Amino acid sequence: MTNILYIQASPRPEAKSTAIADAYIAALREQDPNIAVDVLDLAAERLPEFDGNKVAAKMAVIGDQDQNARQKTAWDEIISIAQRFIAADQYVLAVPMWNGGIPYRLKQYIDVIHQPGLLWTLDATTGYHGLLKNKSAVLALTSGAWGPSMPSPAFGIDHHSTYLKAWLNQAGVDIIREIRFQPTIINSDPEGSFKAAVAEAQELAMGIGVY
Repeated sequence: MTNILYIQASPRPEAKSTAIADAYIAALREQDPNIAVDVLDLAAERLPEFDGNKVAAKMAVIGDQDQNARQKTAWDEIISIAQRFIAADQYVLAVPMWNGGIPYRLKQYIDVIHQPGLLWTLDATTGYHGLLKNKSAVLALTSGAWGPSMPSPAFGIDHHSTYLKAWLNQAGVDIIREIRFQPTIINSDPEGSFKAAVAEAQELAMGIGVY
């Protein structure tokens, strides 16, 4: 059975990024009703602060040092949260652009799970190596003013898709597909553009399934 982790980054139930990702998931389920979809609603999820104990625990792992009791407790919490991410075969991320980047709850989640020995290793000579294997991702991306055809920086800068792809690549996910509804506000035909993005999501699901 294929396991999908569906990460919803917007706190708005009516978010267009979520609607586009929903269309993708629904099309996948039409092909295979047995697909397991784990929905991670970041607005409702309890995420721990990445505090001093967690930073110290991370640095102990990087330095191959023993963790003290508080650091070990913090690291165990990180592992328990990261395992949900690691267990998935495919990631579906519904992410609106916030101030050129990603919503803060998604950044918090990434800061918690993106850890040495869990998602990546670092070699002093060759650099970072992702530990995730045979996984893919689909990004449902929206933004109000910025779009691939809009002049930048006048209408914004894309620290949104670029950050997400760089993060996933560093973790070892190298098959990443994008579905864009951008821009959503400065758009001569927002309804038509949204419908086109939904159709693209459905076609993508029909074409690639979960692979």
